[in-house]
Amino acid sequence: MPQPTTTVTMSATLAADEAIARRRQAGEQVISMASGEIGLPVLPALRAKLAEAAGRNAYGPVAGSLALRTAVAGYWQRRGLATDRDLVVCGPGSKPLLFALLLAVGGDVVIPTPSWVSYAAQAELIGARPIPVPILPGQGGVPDPDLLREAVTAARAEGHDPRSVVVTTPDNPTGTIAAPDTVRRLAEAARDLDLTIISDEIYCDLVFDPAATPAVSPAVYAPERTVVTTGLTKNLALGGWRIGVARLPDSDTGRAVHTRLTGIASQIWSSPAAPVQEAAAYAFGEPDEVIEHIAASRRLHRTVARAMSQRFAAAGAVLAPVTATCYLYADFEPLRDHLAQAHGVHTGAELAQLLVERYGVGLLPASAFGEPGTSLRVRAATSRLYGADDEQRTAALNATDPLALPWIRASLDRVEEVLADLIAPAAAQQENTQENALSA
Repeated sequence: MPQPTTTVTMSATLAADEAIARRRQAGEQVISMASGEIGLPVLPALRAKLAEAAGRNAYGPVAGSLALRTAVAGYWQRRGLATDRDLVVCGPGSKPLLFALLLAVGGDVVIPTPSWVSYAAQAELIGARPIPVPILPGQGGVPDPDLLREAVTAARAEGHDPRSVVVTTPDNPTGTIAAPDTVRRLAEAARDLDLTIISDEIYCDLVFDPAATPAVSPAVYAPERTVVTTGLTKNLALGGWRIGVARLPDSDTGRAVHTRLTGIASQIWSSPAAPVQEAAAYAFGEPDEVIEHIAASRRLHRTVARAMSQRFAAAGAVLAPVTATCYLYADFEPLRDHLAQAHGVHTGAELAQLLVERYGVGLLPASAFGEPGTSLRVRAATSRLYGADDEQRTAALNATDPLALPWIRASLDRVEEVLADLIAPAAAQQENTQENALSA
């Protein structure tokens, strides 16, 4: 008898991108804040490295070239994580690496709530059970350690088999960072419960003020059981190049996972693209121009994300201070009664639909990140507001005051205008609708 297949749905971020693209093709003006793709140009030195390596067409080692693995080991060593290059595995993006890691570790998977859209979906795709555990307020990406203990104990009592916990530091979708003490307690819980920690640190280079809000890896507190992943998608805006890397712990657990991971990689992607590996080795080596480029992008993210955050807060939404990344996670719960009466909005999905259909502002509801459908939280990403082409994006990257650039200012002003209309009294809403109908 045929076995039932797992329902596979489109990633919420990619589906939103496609929907926004269709609206633009139809002539609509849409501000895209649904996707986390970084809208910045490729560093010229990386373009040159990629072009120089275009003739490299052999598969190469499954785990990645020696040059790339050596550079990646040095990258983590400079961040205080001793790394054996023979325990580094490279893949075609951090997303397939995370999927392969879940396969390699096996069992059910604890994930924070909220969390990136693909963690739960990937667990289900391998036939595992995602076990959601809430975060602590303002500390996204890491499950509450006390609730983690309770959830894993309960799951095992019910006959389930949780073997890993996924964390994100810094966090997508909240733009926040779990406190070092929370990460320490998470590591202790994982050790007591014999869980492998999979730490997605793709945003680790985009912490605005590391001295004030450090993003501490769980590998500091549980080095024997923490796998760390990262890539160049966020810090260098190279999403289309598809390169990710994983650091396996130097322990019996780490070596066993490494063996299974490379076996899975050999059957799925064989090896990362050789020309991209050459450019990635240069990037992970962190020459001055790479460091300067990342610092400039970090300043830009901080300036624009915080400016957008201020506009959501001024409209009455509640959100934690954005301390990293290009995301803000706004809660419209204080406006629930008004949104229901003025707009017939009762859920985050309805709010997101209203914003894109009536106002041309695309973002994602909290339900995309594992929260209940009744939640009125939404995630907005500012990373595509930097310009329509490389000329504008370069200007944004180099600007002393990017908020003064007309295209960035226009997006901020439009969102401010939209939020003001969203929270306007019902009588004003009706008047504006009538005026718009008469002018059409």
